[in-house]
Amino acid sequence: MTENPAARHYSEQQAGSLTTGDQLLLPDGQRTAEIQHVEFEPDDFGTPAVVLANLTGGGTLRIAAGSTVKILDTTVRVITVPDTPVQDTTPDAVTQIPVAAQPPAEQPQQTGEAGVAPAAPAVVVPPLPAIPPAMSGPSAEELARIPSPQGTPEAVVEAAAEAHPDAVGVLLLADKLAKGINFKSGSCLKDLSDLAHELFITLKDPDGALTVADLLNVLPFDGNPGRWASVEASLALSSFVCRQDRQEERAEVYEKLLRLPENQETDPFKARMNAKVRQRSLNEPNLYDKEIFRSIDNSNHEAEREWRLLRLESLLFLRAHGGSETIGVGELQRRISNELEAVRA
Repeated sequence: MTENPAARHYSEQQAGSLTTGDQLLLPDGQRTAEIQHVEFEPDDFGTPAVVLANLTGGGTLRIAAGSTVKILDTTVRVITVPDTPVQDTTPDAVTQIPVAAQPPAEQPQQTGEAGVAPAAPAVVVPPLPAIPPAMSGPSAEELARIPSPQGTPEAVVEAAAEAHPDAVGVLLLADKLAKGINFKSGSCLKDLSDLAHELFITLKDPDGALTVADLLNVLPFDGNPGRWASVEASLALSSFVCRQDRQEERAEVYEKLLRLPENQETDPFKARMNAKVRQRSLNEPNLYDKEIFRSIDNSNHEAEREWRLLRLESLLFLRAHGGSETIGVGELQRRISNELEAVRA
């Protein structure tokens, strides 16, 4: 018995859904190879763009994530044909078949104890990678833990400035925001976030920082990464301040709001890719080590402080996520304390 090549069945699928164990049809269109491991290479915007399929026996194929490839369908039973030609079985033809050309008598198949032929072993198809669970937002009861602002946003900013009349940084930001706060303006959101950080980091006023930050914390994600960066920084700061003050339940609300935009993707493939890219960014955060060391070598204390403030924002963001696979919560707490001491000096 020989395998009939035409009996092979292939199914088409997107390259981004390839998994370990798939029998991939190679570019020559003749051979297949088993995939040993799949990796994804993002583009400059962080979106998975290239699939790296490492093959069993060596070699790697680079495939665009949106390309369509063919996979050997191992669940389809391969049809085999006998090596001998099929004979005509009509009565007239049977009498003309030489004895030597007649096929041998069919041998009985080996059977088990119950007289039934053993079934062929089942093909094990590896499952797709798990889809990250959809993150649900805070309930109305949880959102009620965030106090409503006392007065207009401009009044909140004015009260923060009056509480620190000698703080130049606060007064400069308050003067800019006193002209009117537009929550659709990225520059206004950045000024509010900077004001909250200035109150907590420089002036050690956690209550005033939370009051200003809550103007941003209740804003929904509008799909604009530039504007959301300021809200994200505000939520991370608020989570840390509340945990320092033992307000664990309120901190959890801020953390839920912070992570909510990360799991809004409904496409399973894109959701898996986004989760992988996000986990990689959490495991390998940019902590501005080179920039800080360069500033120290140049004795540029102002530049060093600015870079340390950026590092502090990254650490607060990681802390609001509960740490990562490379930096635990305890280590994050220690590093945040060190950075606060350095920038306050």
